[in-house]
Amino acid sequence: MLKRLNGQDDMTGAEVAIRDAAFPVPFVSGLEYNAPARGPWNIVHTGMLIPESHQVFACAQGCLRGVILTAAEMIAMDRMSWISVDQNDLFDGSLERNIVDGTAEIIRKLPKKPRALLLFISCVHLFAGCDFEVMLNELRAMFPDIDFIDCYMNPTMRKSGLTPDQLMRRQLYAPFMPCPADKNAVNLIGNDRPTDESSELVQLIRNAGRELRDITLCKTYDEYMRMAKSALNITYLPTAAASGDALEKRLGRKHLYLPLSYDFNEIERNLARLTETLGIDAPDWTGAKRNAVRMLEQAKEVIGDTPVEIDYTATPRPVGLALLLAEHGFRVTRVYTDTMIEEERPAFERLRALAPDLLLTATVNVKMRFAGKGVHESGDVLAIGQKAAYFSGTKHFVNIVSGGGMYGFDGVARLARRMIDAATHEQDTEVVIQHKGLGCRSCL
Repeated sequence: MLKRLNGQDDMTGAEVAIRDAAFPVPFVSGLEYNAPARGPWNIVHTGMLIPESHQVFACAQGCLRGVILTAAEMIAMDRMSWISVDQNDLFDGSLERNIVDGTAEIIRKLPKKPRALLLFISCVHLFAGCDFEVMLNELRAMFPDIDFIDCYMNPTMRKSGLTPDQLMRRQLYAPFMPCPADKNAVNLIGNDRPTDESSELVQLIRNAGRELRDITLCKTYDEYMRMAKSALNITYLPTAAASGDALEKRLGRKHLYLPLSYDFNEIERNLARLTETLGIDAPDWTGAKRNAVRMLEQAKEVIGDTPVEIDYTATPRPVGLALLLAEHGFRVTRVYTDTMIEEERPAFERLRALAPDLLLTATVNVKMRFAGKGVHESGDVLAIGQKAAYFSGTKHFVNIVSGGGMYGFDGVARLARRMIDAATHEQDTEVVIQHKGLGCRSCL
């Protein structure tokens, strides 16, 4: 007798009530499923942030398909080239030679030499023991006017050491070398979209008379290189912290990690650290807090008891966001996340006490192959993040990645407004989630 397989029959191992969940890894790792909701940026998107740069990927054809499609979606095929690796290259000694000769040929054929070239090798090169530094040094000698940046497409390192995302964000600033510090300039490091101008973070920097520099705001390579002179580097995404640490070590610049948070006390502590570092008085945040609470209350009036689902691609703190919403009366029913960062532990414990029946649901467990497109909820859902939108099947969702540039009390208020808009307007989910990067056509 044939039996129809779907996620409704048995989700054991793919979801767990938060009261029974282990922290920080609630699910056993095994064979994985990759949902078609590809909201987060990948290494191609991130590398494209460097103005006047060109990317060269050296990898097998199966891997090339994904990165080439990313460049095509971004309307940036003119900024990418590739060197295909086949099986014979592993045995005839040509693996390294092909990369050097292929990259040189690509550069010579470009209509204009790039200011920087991001050369990506893949896991097969690391398995084969290629000497990447020797290849780079040869290319640097051939083209001394180009900054060569070593980059890595190595999915085998997703669960040990720096992840490919963390490593790529770190390598974004590899060309920065020691230079005199500009005490009147501050960098925001490791973001893939600008931080909202209305955020307390940006406003404090502006009001302190400092120039704010951010790779997302750079239009030319010279603007980008000016960031090396900034005296202070600030990160707020966990995936960007390694970038700030690397610059602090290499350039001697102070790194201030002010993690994105939805806890009002932590937000205020972060802003206090910033004002102390900038040497300015801390403003009274009472009005900003009240405005954030007021917007949450307005969102609750509109959304009512509609289930709210959140995924980890929308924010690095999905549990913290779920706690904030639950504390303000929202019916948060599900958080999609495969693991949690240590910063989430206090929110996890508080949420487990407040909403013990809330479900944590994996995104990569193979059972999720049959669990998408709305099998979980009978009614409508308000989703925050593309994966939550895909798995719930809703047309009402907040389409953000990595916090969406929202930060602080202002960020909470802006997110509440986005939730109101999502609840009152439908989106074509299937059209939106087909893009691997949020807003591909506008990310340049």
